[in-house]
Amino acid sequence: MTIHDLEPKAIFDNFYKLTQVPRPSGHLEKIQQFLLQWAAERGIEAYKDGGDNIVMHKPATPGYENRKCCTLQAHMDMVPQKVDESTHNFETDPIETWVDGEWLKAKGTTLGSDDGMGIAAIMAIFEDNTLKHGPLEALITADEETCMWGVNHLAADTLKGDILLNIDNETEGEFCIGSAGGINVTATLEYKEVETDPSDIALKVAISGLRGGHSGLEINEGRANANKLLCRLIRQAIQDDDARLATWKGGNMRNAIPRSSEAVLTIPAENEADLRDLADYCQKTFAAEFRGVEESIEISVERVDLPQKQVPEEVQDNLVSAILACHDGVLRNIPSIPHVVETSSNLAIIEIGGGKASVLILARSSCDSYLELEQEMFESTFGMAGMKIEYGGEYCSWQPNFDSPIAALMAALYERLEQKPAKVEVVHAGLECSMIGQIYPNMDLISFGPTLRSPHTPDERCNIPSVGRFWTFLKTLLEEIPEA
Repeated sequence: MTIHDLEPKAIFDNFYKLTQVPRPSGHLEKIQQFLLQWAAERGIEAYKDGGDNIVMHKPATPGYENRKCCTLQAHMDMVPQKVDESTHNFETDPIETWVDGEWLKAKGTTLGSDDGMGIAAIMAIFEDNTLKHGPLEALITADEETCMWGVNHLAADTLKGDILLNIDNETEGEFCIGSAGGINVTATLEYKEVETDPSDIALKVAISGLRGGHSGLEINEGRANANKLLCRLIRQAIQDDDARLATWKGGNMRNAIPRSSEAVLTIPAENEADLRDLADYCQKTFAAEFRGVEESIEISVERVDLPQKQVPEEVQDNLVSAILACHDGVLRNIPSIPHVVETSSNLAIIEIGGGKASVLILARSSCDSYLELEQEMFESTFGMAGMKIEYGGEYCSWQPNFDSPIAALMAALYERLEQKPAKVEVVHAGLECSMIGQIYPNMDLISFGPTLRSPHTPDERCNIPSVGRFWTFLKTLLEEIPEA
């Protein structure tokens, strides 16, 4: 069985088309062109706005003109993650899918169902002229995964909708009415490199095989952060083996828990065996610490050419100490909703070498004062290492409206269709509803979708039966949207 055999074909056929168009964050020209051409071929009004978003309009079915206008919303970019042995180029290569029982997966890469399923559903709705619905518009946003560029540059006169249906939640039957805010915290330092000892040798130490994960949805699962683990090994190597740091590179996306991290260390040749023993010890220790969560942690050590330059010893010690002290993971849960994470941080990307050091953390919280506390924590931690702190990519929290009419309608409809109660939830992941709600304060906002698991990792998968239930629900919902 392949993706072409899956039902409902209205969604899976469109999702397949999306897998053939490269669309990693930051490289969206091809997907924008595809969507505009797709709309033109079907006579659908569509354009690209000043925020690089694609906006579409579809008139109401005759007799439904007096219904409230619904804005169907998804984001066009996907997180580019792949297994270590993959040669996939996200900027040029299509995603290869395969069917594993009830799950649709990709071969060695992220699937792009986050948020390709949302786009595919919008395409299916807009091209089907047999459906009954009121006036519709679509907003397909740019670079949600990196900095929410599209919604941050959305004009206040673009949308006309009364209801925003954000199709970017990952559990079918769960309707989200609130989410955390977040901010990128970047600590940087410039330093003057020093000469390496020509009698030393260089070893590349790499940690790989971790599960990674979505830093909003899976930060509470106790998964290992490759940057944190490697920092522990490097610190011990500096203390015991006279190791010196030349370069360090770990992680590649702010909202993905780092799956791998590697550093080049220089050491006296006589200490090589001891460092290899340390790597073996750390691999066993980390495996024991994360038993039941991480089953494939691997630490490799290989000789590489001796670099001419390395990090000065004092700078190296300060950087390693700051990274070791940097908070990573859940800080606390929402006191009034104990099963939902309130505040967390992801030690996402480390890049050290060539006279520059950069550490990027994504801090999240649904409590504004705790988000400020996180920033103060990072300023304190990295300030002691002499690093400069900058902020960017900020998005506000989406405070829940427990009296939302669309949430009440959708919960009742779901129970009627599925004969079981829906879940009305708040989530720790960041959703564009927060920004859209600030621009359009009178919109009734909600997020939902089919079931996805492990987005932002090569283990990303979409539950096939949930797509059928979601599709039936969405079509029925649009037909039952109330009058304006």
